[in-house]
Amino acid sequence: MAKSRPTKSLPPREAPIFHRRSQLGRGVRRLAYGAAVVAVWGVIALGGLVAWYALDLPDIEGALARGRAPTVRLLAADGRELAAVGDLYGVPVRLGELPPALPAAVLSMEDRRFYNHFGIDLIGLARAAVANAKAGRIVQGGSTITQQVAKNLFLTPQRTLKRKVQELLLALWLEHRLTKDQILTVYLNRVYLGAGTYGVEAAARRYFGKSARRVTTYQAALLAGLLKAPSRYSPARDPGLAARRARAVLDVMVAAGVLTPAQAATAKRGGGAIPAARLPRRQGRHFVDWVLEQVSGYISAGDRDLVVKTTLDGPLQRTAEAAVGALLEGPGTRAGAAEAALVVLSPDGAVRAMVGGRDYATSQFNRATQARRQPGSAFKPFVYLAGLEAGLTPDSIIEDAPVTMAGWSPRNFDKRYRGPMTLRQALARSVNTAAVRVARKAGIERVAATARRLGIGARLTTTPSLALGAAEVGLLELTAAYGPFANGGFGLLPYAIEEISDAAGRVLYRRAGSGLGRVVAAPRVAAMNDMLSVAVSSGTGRAARLARPVAGKTGTSQDFRDAWFVGYSADLVGGVWIGNDDGHPMRGVTGGGLPARLWRRVMKAAHRGWSARSLPGLGTSAAAGDDDQQGFWESVLARFASDAG
Repeated sequence: MAKSRPTKSLPPREAPIFHRRSQLGRGVRRLAYGAAVVAVWGVIALGGLVAWYALDLPDIEGALARGRAPTVRLLAADGRELAAVGDLYGVPVRLGELPPALPAAVLSMEDRRFYNHFGIDLIGLARAAVANAKAGRIVQGGSTITQQVAKNLFLTPQRTLKRKVQELLLALWLEHRLTKDQILTVYLNRVYLGAGTYGVEAAARRYFGKSARRVTTYQAALLAGLLKAPSRYSPARDPGLAARRARAVLDVMVAAGVLTPAQAATAKRGGGAIPAARLPRRQGRHFVDWVLEQVSGYISAGDRDLVVKTTLDGPLQRTAEAAVGALLEGPGTRAGAAEAALVVLSPDGAVRAMVGGRDYATSQFNRATQARRQPGSAFKPFVYLAGLEAGLTPDSIIEDAPVTMAGWSPRNFDKRYRGPMTLRQALARSVNTAAVRVARKAGIERVAATARRLGIGARLTTTPSLALGAAEVGLLELTAAYGPFANGGFGLLPYAIEEISDAAGRVLYRRAGSGLGRVVAAPRVAAMNDMLSVAVSSGTGRAARLARPVAGKTGTSQDFRDAWFVGYSADLVGGVWIGNDDGHPMRGVTGGGLPARLWRRVMKAAHRGWSARSLPGLGTSAAAGDDDQQGFWESVLARFASDAG
């Protein structure tokens, strides 16, 4: 059988040209249809997304009408500003009230096409996209001033798709609702310009000490220059950088056609130094925090800016802060003392100085008002006052000998006993056994009640150790409790607020005077001043002597964990605490050492220029000489005076 030859497969017959065109047409139509479907659904999805985000828009009308958190300005007693807390807003200014250079500078830097777009600048967005693509990073933004108003007024600063879509919707709404001038006015009154200021009026007053209505072209350029990075270019931080930025803005204004080169050159020459020194130096920060906690208890601020006039003596506060810092940096470091607190009060309770710690920036904890520590012998005046009220006198004889009370047997600081002595001598030498005997005679319940009556609000356990200051108290309340001895027997409540007014000057609160009334009878005041003045003139508090009648008491807790001195004249009451926050023992620091020396330094400055006055119930004989005039050995003894517990 013959082999058949394989047949070649023939190529398929080519389709007619019209058929090929028909297939191509159908493909195009399918593609177009698909694209149309995708586009329709894309529009629907986008519309749905926009609608969804639109449903979640903030209350626009409410946001426009809503006020803002009030600013609280705290003034010292002499009217100088201590601090401005909260966002600083100026009185709103209208666009027509401002020098033309100010809005021109802002528009030149932020939105040159502001009057030509509809709230969204497509040209600006395209220009920013090209610039960012060339740089490989974001170097230019495309947000208009209208968008910035929408974001700042209604939205959070978070960068999300939702927030961006809502920003665009709100920008369109603002453009529909407000005129261009109105939008720009809102922006100029609300934009953040550094140093806690919002709006050009607040910024101009902060940086230049004048209204935005009166700024020069150079100053307008400086304000506009802050918009890019308010903290970085703030004159409060770097006046030199702020000045260079202002000159750059003037160049941009020339490029934008709103200034001629000659006008820009004139503005640069007349710019001068930026008065950053106008920014107030923050002092008394622990005091400021303490006052702010109290403001809401006096008035309901609402959205009103407040001006709070305080009792703080600015020069005395600076002296106190410097004295605390110097002591802790020098002898305090050597003695293992890391912290200190100090308060000075008028005899009516007005706080004249308050130092809550060595460095507010490091620790905002206020050791003058928040800390609770054992006062040691600084508590003994309440024991002796209770004894006087139980029938004793400064000349009553008390035994310095071993004593046991409820199974507890305290010892003296030096572990010695001196036998019979007067109450005056016992308090001056801070004899522990004598104080316990006085407490036993008066009754420990009477001792606790006496301390509470004079203003000690801390929990006092009625155990025998209370007589030696085992209860924990605060420096401010302990210092205030000595006040009745300085003012003739009237209890006092420490206060810091004299007056509260709004920004327009309307008085909302004015102190009318308050206190605890008489808490110590006049004869007992005289007797306590007799004993406590001896404690300073020849007792454990010798290092605190001044060239005027003063009295006071030292205190040292167990193992040198706390050292105190609380003392007073007829004009001021002051208290000092030194120690460590963790209760770590110091190296032999007693109340008669560093605290008494610090108290003396501050109180000497506080009394400068004042006439000496006798303590209530005493004559001028109670005055002790200034230790600058003491003999050598007496000064040495005063410096190293020990405190009995």
